[in-house]
Amino acid sequence: MPPSKKKKAEVLNATSGRIARNRMRIAWMYYVEGLTQGEIADVLGIGRVTVIRNINEAIKQHEVRIWITGHVAECLELEKALKEAFGLDECVVVPEPSSPAAITKAIGAAAGMYVTDQLKDGACIGVGWGATLYESLQTLAPRQLERVEVISLLGGIVQARQFNPAEFAWQFSSLIGADCYLLAAPALVDSPKTRQALIDKCGLNEVLEKSAKMDMALLSVGNMSAQSTAFRMNFMSDAERRSLQEKGAVGDMLNNFFDLEGRLVKHPINDRVMSMPIERLISVPRRVLISGGLEKVDALLGGLKLVKANVLITSEATATALLERRGGKRD
Repeated sequence: MPPSKKKKAEVLNATSGRIARNRMRIAWMYYVEGLTQGEIADVLGIGRVTVIRNINEAIKQHEVRIWITGHVAECLELEKALKEAFGLDECVVVPEPSSPAAITKAIGAAAGMYVTDQLKDGACIGVGWGATLYESLQTLAPRQLERVEVISLLGGIVQARQFNPAEFAWQFSSLIGADCYLLAAPALVDSPKTRQALIDKCGLNEVLEKSAKMDMALLSVGNMSAQSTAFRMNFMSDAERRSLQEKGAVGDMLNNFFDLEGRLVKHPINDRVMSMPIERLISVPRRVLISGGLEKVDALLGGLKLVKANVLITSEATATALLERRGGKRD
């Protein structure tokens, strides 16, 4: 490297290191010493906005982990009622956030904590996609485990950016030091024939066969709104969305569209999706459904039946709505 470029690289590295050290000092003062943001600003001679920005960046960089071990009484009651009504083994209900826009972040944070508690050597975890699952990365505690595998349950989506199934699976596996297996194909192909050819001739069947090893599947549901992830990313057209609704679809899981009774609708799209087959997911010991929002109640009701989910992570208002729709009855 030429001397000038080497010197520039050294300066950049030194600057980056200094910024990180300052950020950690601010985080330490705030979370460990218990100083207020204003007090930190006075001690360090910086603006309060700078303090807030550094605290947020420390969380984003996984340098700080916020872990809540207490329980809200109302949420505990809802968890018990949901387990009885839907035959669940486990349930996590988070307090309703003050802003509806924060629901995915709140549920995702709880999901990250839940998954961290379940991780163990030799685990095999299947992961779906979507905004809520992406938020779970914020509280998924980094740890180095042995012989852990992460399986992406859906093909890739070019324009989805951070919500891309492949990108989420890769970030998830990197945090826990796991081997990552991807369905190296588009999430939606042009025909059932193409789908089968990719499975038979491109090695994808080896990934799909790993469903037999999975201990846990992390899943979410989307609704049929134009703002749902599958449609917002222009993955499918609005005409296709309407035609799916005409067939009775209330939501999707891994882009497999289903009705309120948890049955896959008869529609060409369901024959072109490159995902782990739903019937294989039903045999996974821990099937975790992670979603919330009043607009997703129908999708959650159908999704719980679709994979016979035995773990649910959702929000307070969503839990109440599910119980009201269910009438407290158990299958």
